[in-house]
This record gives sequence, C-alpha cells and structure tokens, in this order.
Amino acid sequence: MTDKAAEFLVVGAGSIGQRHLRNLAALGVAGLAVVEPDAGRREQACADVGARAIGDLHSALAMHPAAVLVCTPPDRHVAVARAALAAGAHVFIEKPIAPTRDAALESLVTEARGAGRVLVGYNMRFHAGLRRVRELAASGAIGRLLTARAEFGQYLPDWRPGRDYRTGYIVRRDGGGILLDASHEVDYIRWICGEVTAVYATLGRLSALEMEAEDTAVLVLRHDGGTLSEIHLDCVQRGYSRGCKLVGSEGTIEWNFPTGLRHTRDGATWTEEPIAPEVNEMYVEEMRHFLTCVRDGARPLVDGDAAAAVLAVVEAAKRSASERREVAP
Repeated sequence: MTDKAAEFLVVGAGSIGQRHLRNLAALGVAGLAVVEPDAGRREQACADVGARAIGDLHSALAMHPAAVLVCTPPDRHVAVARAALAAGAHVFIEKPIAPTRDAALESLVTEARGAGRVLVGYNMRFHAGLRRVRELAASGAIGRLLTARAEFGQYLPDWRPGRDYRTGYIVRRDGGGILLDASHEVDYIRWICGEVTAVYATLGRLSALEMEAEDTAVLVLRHDGGTLSEIHLDCVQRGYSRGCKLVGSEGTIEWNFPTGLRHTRDGATWTEEPIAPEVNEMYVEEMRHFLTCVRDGARPLVDGDAAAAVLAVVEAAKRSASERREVAP
C-alpha cells in the first residue's frame, strides 16, 4: 500500500485506540486511519498522528487495510473482528475478546485459527519484568512450580482522571465488572502456570462505587501441572497494586509492576532485578509484535484460542461464585 492508503485502521479512538495510534506512528507506520463515531475523539486521534478519519466501518474495509485494530467496547469486538477478517486484514483485538462466549465468538475463534491473523491485546505479556518472571519459572530456577499469587487493584475513579468512571463499561452488569476488565491476571497466570482445570471464586460489590457489576473478585485456580494459583482483583483500593509471587519447590520469585522482581533459592539471599520499564513500553512492544505478524507472518503470541481460554476461566469464576462450588472452565 502507498502512504496515502489506509494501511492500518483503528476502530474506536478512546484512550487505548489513541495510544495504539501514537505508538504505530512512532514505529513508522504510515497510512493510519480511524473510524470513531464520537467527533471529539475522532478529531483528537487524527490531529495527534495525522490519521485520516473514515466515516464508517464498511467504507474503511472497502479500502482493504492491511490491519485492523479493534478498540471498541467489548460488545462490538466480535462483529468488527469478523468483518475485518472477511476483508482479508490482520486483526488486533483489545482484551477481552468478547464479553461472553456465544456462537459468534466460537465462529470468530475458528476463523482466526484458520487465518492465523488475530492477536488479542493482553499487553502484560509484553512487560519485560513479567517476561523475566516467566523465563525464570520455565527454566527451573525455583524448581517445580507449586503455587502462584497475583494481584491487581486500584480505585476506579483514579483510573482515568478527568473522566466519570460511571460512563465506562466496567460498571455495567452486561459485560462489565473487575473480573472481565482485569482479566490480564487470568491470562498471565495461565501463561505461566499452564491450563486451568478448575476454578473456585467469590465475587462482590463491596464498595460505595456506583457499579452494577462486581468491584472485587477472588479466584483459586487448579492447573494441569498441579500448581495452585490465587488471583485477587479489585477496583476499590487506594493506590496502585500489581504484582505476583511464585513459590517453587526450590525457591521463590516476587514481582512488583512498578519496581521489578527478585528471586531466591535459599530464602536468605535474594537476587534483585529492577526491571521496571516505563508503562508505554509494553504497548510499544505489543505493536512491534503485531507489525511482525502483519509484515513477516509471525505467529501471534496471544491468539483467539488463548483469549477464549481466558474468557472460559472468567465465566467459570462467575458460575462458581453463583453456585458456590468449584467448576471446570
């Protein structure tokens, strides 16, 4: 495509869509285009990177873009992604791949598997510190992995200063909630510990936040290799907390998102690795990986099947909380 063509199309120019546009421009991608119904967002996105506004998805796909980034609310992910695949584009879908599992999602996953052109945006996999944690665990640095604990928490009104949190989809009963919105932890714990075979969970709306959906989720997962993991998610705690702890038969790894990681074999001597890149770096790495998928045919790190597996755990957690028992995903 020429520089004037819509090489990369971003559908949805909210905060994450605008971030991807800026990062793609910084990586040298020309021919950026945007489909966004909100005039203010559309104008801001185009002004930031010189992108072209296109009136509707049908017209944009008729231009045969090389890639489409689906950054809409989750309830539109599947429809936009399927249309983009049908148009021959490589597709990037922001997490979660969908709010629920249904026939349309199953069709998308099947189509994505056959096409090999879908990457789902679980950007934590591109964080250099978390990648090092996984590398250490996989190398046997702490022996056989026995348990893992992961946490994410931050007070919801602090997520996007200047924006009313009540307008976000996280507050909604249909497709919202901290469990789905913070499913990064479910994804990376599965990435590190292996497939999930059973889920026990409890969910709650514990705070005074104006939410229809849960603001707190606690999960216990069994993995196919015998590891037990725990995940705590909330949008009620003040301050920002994100990290994990892995306990192996011969050592321990601790990771903190803002500061880095440390690990030990004997419990007395710790090796410190202050791998704490600036937040946007993982998003840049994610887009760099997507470019290799589009231009070089690389295999997506998080494909439709992996994203659907995360959604299966999320839905199992909801069933478990409702039925108060352990369930299989």
